[in-house]
Amino acid sequence: MPTTTDVRARTGFQDHFSTDATAYRQYRPRYPPALFAALARAAPARATAWDVGCGNGQASIALAEHFAVVHATDASAAQIASAEPHPRVRYAIAPAEQSGLPADSIDLVLAAQALHWFHFERFHTEARRVARKGAVICAVAYELAEIDPGVDAIVRRFYKAEIGPHWPADRTHIETGYRDIPWPHSPLSLGRFVMQAEWTLNQLIGYLGTWSAVARYQSATGGDPLPAVRAELSLVWTEPEVPRKVEWPLVMLSGRLDPG
Repeated sequence: MPTTTDVRARTGFQDHFSTDATAYRQYRPRYPPALFAALARAAPARATAWDVGCGNGQASIALAEHFAVVHATDASAAQIASAEPHPRVRYAIAPAEQSGLPADSIDLVLAAQALHWFHFERFHTEARRVARKGAVICAVAYELAEIDPGVDAIVRRFYKAEIGPHWPADRTHIETGYRDIPWPHSPLSLGRFVMQAEWTLNQLIGYLGTWSAVARYQSATGGDPLPAVRAELSLVWTEPEVPRKVEWPLVMLSGRLDPG
C-alpha cells in the first residue's frame, strides 16, 4: 500500500487533515440519509460506488447501505487509518487522480467535502475512466454552520479574521458554492438537501478544531485560537450543555458520466 509520502511525490497532494484524524471522525457532521438514497436511485446499478477523498469514511459507510461494494480512497494515510471499518467498504490510500480502480467498474462517484482539493482535469479524466456507462458523479460540500445570528456572527468572524489567513487557497471554491469549478458532465438534478445536527457548545468547538486553518494557525504561531473563540461563544451560548439545532445547506454538483 502506498504511503502519503509516495502519494505526495506523484501528485503534489498537500495533506491538511492528518494532524488529528480521530477528531475529524468524531466531530464532523453527518450527511442526510436522503442524499445517499437519491444517489442510489439515480445510479444505473448498485454494484459499486467510489467515495473519493473519503476522509474518515462517514460517507462511505452511508453508501454501503445502498451499494454492494464501496471503494473508499483518500490520499491521507492518517484518515484511512482512522476510518470506520465496514464489510462492504474497501479503504485504500490513493489520490483522486490515480485511484487504482479498474476501468468501467463504478456506478457512482462521490466526492464529499473533497472536490475543491483535487486537480480538476485529472480527476474528471479518472472518473470517466472508471465509470460504467451512465454512472452518476456527484460532488457535495458545506460551508459554515447556521445556528442563530449571535453564534453565527462569532463563528464567521473567527473564520474570516482570526484564522482566515491560514486557510489553504483551494478552500475558496466552497465559498463560491463550487460555481468556479469545471463540471464537464451531463447535468443531473437530485434535489436539495440540508445537513443537520443537535450540538452542545463543546461539540461545536470540537468541530471548529477540525478545520485545516486551525491546525495551520497552531503550526505557524504556536498558539491555539480555540479558547478565545469558546469564551466569546459562551457569552451568547449561555447554557453550553444544552444542544442547539445546527444546519448546513449543501452545495451540490451532479451529473452523468460518459466513460472515457
